[in-house]
Amino acid sequence: MEKMKIAITGKGGAGKTSIAAGLALIFSAQGKKVIAIDADPDANLATTLGFSASERPVAISGLKKIILERTGEIGAFFKLNPKVDDIPDKFSKEKGNIRLIEMGTVKRGGAGCVCPESAFLKALLSHIFINRDEIVIVDMEAGVEHLGRGTAQSVDKFIIVLEPNYTSLDTAEKIKKLADNLKIKEIIAIGNKIRSKADRDFMEKNARGIQIKGFLKTDDALLNSRGALPGDSTFIKGLTQALFTIP
Repeated sequence: MEKMKIAITGKGGAGKTSIAAGLALIFSAQGKKVIAIDADPDANLATTLGFSASERPVAISGLKKIILERTGEIGAFFKLNPKVDDIPDKFSKEKGNIRLIEMGTVKRGGAGCVCPESAFLKALLSHIFINRDEIVIVDMEAGVEHLGRGTAQSVDKFIIVLEPNYTSLDTAEKIKKLADNLKIKEIIAIGNKIRSKADRDFMEKNARGIQIKGFLKTDDALLNSRGALPGDSTFIKGLTQALFTIP
């Protein structure tokens, strides 16, 4: 339990960042050390966890000089396994039991582009998943971009966040296929933004082979508060109940 590794993904806007933050806060409240990694280009995990602008860590992809030195880039050639073991402690920020790391955005010249920045981020994530003792929670973009095959085999739970609509389910189906190809151990889904039994029935009927482990109801009081964050007790209670397979 102390070394659990969790990757969270889903269609943009499905609520994966809120769920990632909620999980980090739940584990932190239990006295466990957590590494929270924002691997989504639309980085919002820091704000959701309550980190102010001045408390946010530097984006790893912006460490151009270090990446160049560690990958030994010469033209189109560079190391795929650069030294990264010192990066998590040097380029992260802590708040209580939570250590936050922001991966940042890699500009790709084309589909399937492999570049030193991408190789560096993959090596870093692999190191954290395999060698760090903390609970690791990764807020990912809609896919498995940052997960290499070795890293994927260290993922204990791959959580896809669903909304009750066909677009979200289409995205989830594509993500599951990618995750299956990487042989990730356990792929589950959480149904989010549930307003009625009809929403839940729709998701269960159209899950397309994805195992839905729990559901989170839409809370109008939270929505109307505008500024509510996952630290809210109502959110944490609902998330804990939905993720009953993760104590």
